[in-house]
Amino acid sequence: MSFEFFVGLRYLKAKRKQTFISLITFISIGGIALGVMALIIVLAVMSGFGENLRDKILGTYSHILVNIYGKDGIENYPALIEEIKKEEHVSGAAPFIINQVMLSYKGNVSGVVIRAIDPKLEQTVTDIEKNLINGKVEFLESKDNAVSKSTSKKEKSKQNGIIVGKELAEHLRASVDDVINVISPLGKMTPIGMTPRVKKFRIVGIFDSGMYEYDSTLAFISIKSGQKFFKMGDRVTGIEVKVEDIYLAKETAEKLQERLGFPYYTRDWMRMNKNLFSALKMEKIAMFIILTLIILVAAFNIISTLIMVVMEKSRDIAIFKSMGSTNWSILKIFSIEGLIIGLTGTALGVAGGFIIVPYINEIVEFAEKVLSIDIFPSDVYYLDRLPAKINYFDMAIIAGASILISFLATLYPAWRASKLNPVEALRYE
Repeated sequence: MSFEFFVGLRYLKAKRKQTFISLITFISIGGIALGVMALIIVLAVMSGFGENLRDKILGTYSHILVNIYGKDGIENYPALIEEIKKEEHVSGAAPFIINQVMLSYKGNVSGVVIRAIDPKLEQTVTDIEKNLINGKVEFLESKDNAVSKSTSKKEKSKQNGIIVGKELAEHLRASVDDVINVISPLGKMTPIGMTPRVKKFRIVGIFDSGMYEYDSTLAFISIKSGQKFFKMGDRVTGIEVKVEDIYLAKETAEKLQERLGFPYYTRDWMRMNKNLFSALKMEKIAMFIILTLIILVAAFNIISTLIMVVMEKSRDIAIFKSMGSTNWSILKIFSIEGLIIGLTGTALGVAGGFIIVPYINEIVEFAEKVLSIDIFPSDVYYLDRLPAKINYFDMAIIAGASILISFLATLYPAWRASKLNPVEALRYE
């Protein structure tokens, strides 16, 4: 153990003449611990929110979309799917048709985005089957599975299946087995003007993705029904692609673009949701900066503590210098003392964060019972539990920033101590 470390640790442990200095030391440690713990908990919750949001988006949409420029759709799409599957990291591909329509049922009307999908292939690229709270994806093509026994065979042959979101079903006041009208504004031109195209679809399933935007404005039909309803023949709007690792989506999309070439173009999930995830990232950075102020307040306590310690130990400093200690040694003694305060506070804060984050939902439930309020209403946040996940990279940055701030706080008091004149300090001793 070095001389400087030994003395710095002894000063920290020794009983001081002024109890007030010890009190400020404990306040400094507590302030740093509180700041570090708050940062870890808040960033863990925000990381959990980000992952939860990402999973909900990718549960409804695939990792990569392949579309075509300047045409009414992609022809011979089965061959294109086989070509896409040859690319490394691609685990699935499925065709889709997307268009805007209106749904009506007993006087209730809602504008939605309708996606025509292949029920078998769609399950290899999205989590639509997992999101269903009623019905099955296969019912989109199997008409007899979802109709009541009272329905005649003639009616069965005319009605195609449709899956709607939970919020959309509530808005239309419709449920499984109800027949709704799908209205496309792209109809036929007649002598009296444009006539909308209308077709009846039977609700064969209801999904709940946890995203209000999807649950209230999205509906699914089979690819065959979509091609017939939108007069697309054997064409589709594009191809959905799933990759093995979501973070390889951008790289895989670029390789697919090179493989397929013009007139095809690719977009990955990060590019399509760039604004949303950029906003979450900026909010996370802002919270980091704001909560770092707690650590800065504690750092000022370290400065005041060390300044008072220097004043109390001025006689010791003078003796050390008289015995041959250099300015650098004196500076190291008080820097080590302040750094130990910072390290102790950081360690306690990290430990507190690790203890609280796994039980954050239990703590929220306890607070709701005590305060008799609903902190996170499920109808607003669409969450049954508060998502929280510790990101070890974030934790390392928090701990590093805390230690760095604590170290910087020691420099001025330590420099003042190193510049102390031993003659002035011992003059009246």
